[in-house]
Amino acid sequence: QVQLVESGGGLVQAGGSLRLSCVASGRTFSRYSMGWFRQAPGKEREFVSAISWSGSTYYADSAKGRFTIARDNAKNTVSLQMNSLKPEDTAVYYCAARSYYSPNYAGINDYDYWGQGTQVTVSS
Repeated sequence: QVQLVESGGGLVQAGGSLRLSCVASGRTFSRYSMGWFRQAPGKEREFVSAISWSGSTYYADSAKGRFTIARDNAKNTVSLQMNSLKPEDTAVYYCAARSYYSPNYAGINDYDYWGQGTQVTVSS
């Protein structure tokens, strides 16, 4: 069983930056692929970014050029640096993890474990 705890959300003005972090329990974090998803009110949860166990990174079109995902296996942590934030980035952001191989990274069903979410609000 893996527990994920996100932090770093908050209120920021448009154009600002936030850095989200997700700490995972367990001793095999380096084997996990990790993802970030978000869900805005009234909308479905959507893919934002992912990083494989080997360090390959993936981004939704909305995140490319503005967000950067990274992992620190020594600290069991994955982060999401978000720059040039827009009001449409407002959502609850969720960290996700899986321990098996799959070529897919953008689906909700591609992950076994989820955090509780952290709110990001971008004001205009």
